[in-house]
Amino acid sequence: MYIIFEGIDTCGKSTQIELLKKSYKDAVFTYEPGGTALGKQIREILLTGQPDSSRAEILLFLADRAEHFESIVKPNLCNIVISDRGFVSGMAYAMAGNDDISFDELLELNLFSLQGVLPDKIILFVIDKESLMQRLGQKGMDKIELRGIEYLLNVQQFMTEIIEKLRIPFIKINATDDIEIINRQIINFIWEQK
Repeated sequence: MYIIFEGIDTCGKSTQIELLKKSYKDAVFTYEPGGTALGKQIREILLTGQPDSSRAEILLFLADRAEHFESIVKPNLCNIVISDRGFVSGMAYAMAGNDDISFDELLELNLFSLQGVLPDKIILFVIDKESLMQRLGQKGMDKIELRGIEYLLNVQQFMTEIIEKLRIPFIKINATDDIEIINRQIINFIWEQK
């Protein structure tokens, strides 16, 4: 089973993934971008100020996704694969940052990168504006986070729309709920029948 965790920065995905590692010791845990050796190089480029072209940025994310799928996800599809981010983030950030690229174009590019394989389930974390502002204020921000609160909330809205449009089974998690409550919701969702 291939599961992706989606949500904008500071929403608690990484905290929950660390908790799941205790419950799912045989699962494969990974992340995008940067989950492979090539991905680490691409992530460094993306988060340190380059490129200037939004289309080049999209293509770099897609290159990372293709390498990640081929190297990590595909060989482990017989197991549980849990990824911190995936194609939904890629599409949402692209749609928020570039209004001349359509949903259909982005989906086609992502399907190419994923060899036509979409995740079995998606866990989407959503956060309100006040909590996002508070959490971002407690950390240093990268190039993407520096685009601002409204941009990140717009990305979050696109994530929701993309998931609903694709009809992949998903659960929406309130990122401000108690950590243990969220953990139970996620475990219950993973074990629900598709």
